[in-house]
Amino acid sequence: MCNALFDAGSDVLTSGNHIWDKSEISSYITHQPRLLRPVNMKVGFPGAGFVIVSDKQGRRLAVLNVITNLFMADYLNVFAALDDCLGKIKLGQDADAIFVDVHGEATSEKMAIGHYLDGRVSCVVGTHTHVPTADHHILENGTAYQTDAGMCGDYNSVIGMNKEVATDRFRKQSSGRLSVATGEPTLCGVVVEIDDKTGLGISIKPFRKGGRLQEAT
Repeated sequence: MCNALFDAGSDVLTSGNHIWDKSEISSYITHQPRLLRPVNMKVGFPGAGFVIVSDKQGRRLAVLNVITNLFMADYLNVFAALDDCLGKIKLGQDADAIFVDVHGEATSEKMAIGHYLDGRVSCVVGTHTHVPTADHHILENGTAYQTDAGMCGDYNSVIGMNKEVATDRFRKQSSGRLSVATGEPTLCGVVVEIDDKTGLGISIKPFRKGGRLQEAT
């Protein structure tokens, strides 16, 4: 899957709490620096949590992947991890733009991280909840922000899972096996314009195409 996405033109892939679900990923991520795992995982995990790539014009984009602490498993403090990374990668010096993927459950925690990083990075976009939020905007000090970009998948579902099976699990309070919904998918994301001089956000717009959600381009 990673190779297919890279072949299709992806520059960097971020991840989250499911990164180790397939055992073969450990050897793959060791040799593929453009696949990131959350930087604030505890010591001993393979791979890296940030990478710097360059475009055809030579502009350097740093991509940083973190996972939050609230309602998630046992990860290192996300704020301390961000400070550590941004001590090594400074906007305008080491990178012309910095994109941060915040993988987390609580919208409040992701918002707090956005404000904490405001003016220090180009863009903060949340992931994990599978549902796109409508709060895309430029923060006070110039960082583009959206709490969650949403999933790429079938929205005639329960966060991408077969809706009948998922509903029965809640209704019967059971633990039936989930299956992925296979209807027409929606491609969700954000389009961010960044100032070449400052590295800060000029605009951020949601992107949605296909499937059941109203399109936004």
